[in-house]
Amino acid sequence: MSSVLDYFPKAEGDEALYLGKLISTMSEDDLRKFANAYNSRRKDPQLILFTCLLAFLGVAGIHRILLNQVGMGILYLLTGGLCLIGAIVDIVNYKDLTFQYNRSVAQELKTML
Repeated sequence: MSSVLDYFPKAEGDEALYLGKLISTMSEDDLRKFANAYNSRRKDPQLILFTCLLAFLGVAGIHRILLNQVGMGILYLLTGGLCLIGAIVDIVNYKDLTFQYNRSVAQELKTML
């Protein structure tokens, strides 16, 4: 069987480990379908960090909207990232926020196959 990084070249750390466990029982055809769908829907942690940093330019919450947390994104937009405190916390935790989103995408795709 091929390596996880053959199908998910941008996956690192916890994400790669999680995907490795998730795909361990998949057939080659299902794995190819899963990888194509997952790679098109996953979010890159650097994109989330960049959009999180936009809070310091007065546009907070874009990263939350990208992570399908629309309500929280609107709250951040209206409150300036909860007076920048929430934005700072999100900057520290951007990798975890991204991994949570990507994990939910992977679980959703796995159930669809």
